[in-house]
Amino acid sequence: MFARAEEETVVKKTRVVQVLRAVPGYGPAKVAALMATCGVEVERRVGGLEEAQRERLLIAFAG
Repeated sequence: MFARAEEETVVKKTRVVQVLRAVPGYGPAKVAALMATCGVEVERRVGGLEEAQRERLLIAFAG
């Protein structure tokens, strides 16, 4: 249980840009365009995403 809580903390503190750049095929330009389209600031962390922003990012990846 404690190990899981620590992992969640690390994920929440990770910047969205870093997560998106880790996806194969997503370079700096594509990530910047995706974030702008979804209304996510460059400095935003995963734990700080609003529900609407999270949904827009998931929809953008699915489509």
